[in-house]
Amino acid sequence: MTPTFVYDGDCSFCTTCAEFIERRIPTRARIVPWQFADLDDLGLTQEQCEQSVQWVSAEQRGSGPDAIALLLSDAGRMWRFAGAGLRFAPVRLAAWPAYRWIADHRHLLPGGTAACSLPQAQRDALFGKPS
Repeated sequence: MTPTFVYDGDCSFCTTCAEFIERRIPTRARIVPWQFADLDDLGLTQEQCEQSVQWVSAEQRGSGPDAIALLLSDAGRMWRFAGAGLRFAPVRLAAWPAYRWIADHRHLLPGGTAACSLPQAQRDALFGKPS
C-alpha cells in the first residue's frame, strides 16, 4: 500500500498546506483530498477526515499531528528529524491542542475561507453537493 496523507480538499487553508507538502517535503506518500480518496479502501470514514488529516500506510496509521509526524518521518533527513520531534511525548502532548486550535480556526488563517469551518454536510447544503 502506498502511504497516503489525506486532507480536506474543500478547505483553502488545508489545500495550501497540502500544496506546500507536495512542493517542499520529499515523501513517498500520495497527498490526496479526502473528497477524492477511496475512503473504504483506506479504512477511513468521512467523519474521521472531517476531524483531522489522516496518514495511512501498510505499517502505520495516524491522525492530526500524529499523521503529520508520520508524513515528516517518511521524508528526507531534515524532515525526519522534525517528525521524530513531533512524536516526542512532551511535544506530542502540546501538539494536539495546537492542532485542534488551528483546525477550529482554519477559516481565519491565511488562505482560509468561511467554508473551511463547515462540516461537509453543511457545505453541501450551502454551496451544493460536489459532482
